[in-house]
Amino acid sequence: MSTLADEQCQSLSGPEHKLGESAIGVLLGQLPAWGTDAEGRLQRRYSFANFVDALAFTNQLGEIAEAQGHHPDLALGWGYVVVHLCTHDVGGLSRNDFVMAAKIDQLSV
Repeated sequence: MSTLADEQCQSLSGPEHKLGESAIGVLLGQLPAWGTDAEGRLQRRYSFANFVDALAFTNQLGEIAEAQGHHPDLALGWGYVVVHLCTHDVGGLSRNDFVMAAKIDQLSV
């Protein structure tokens, strides 16, 4: 059975790729550690023992983002990384955001 993490991000543009609330709910069910923030972006906070571990995670995440052509907004600090995902070219959340979230989850320790 294929999972979101097995998929590749696609080049998407236009509102026809923006997910509706029901589709978002179904996909969030596959990513229980993720939620949405007040702006409607996917969000997850990762915790680490120190800054070095958080930075290493951020660098690994950056490599995946570059390979997928889908780049999250990140907040990095001592012992944490907060990830926000949305697809600006569609005006909200797309399947790519959930694919990236699943790929990022594979990095978490």
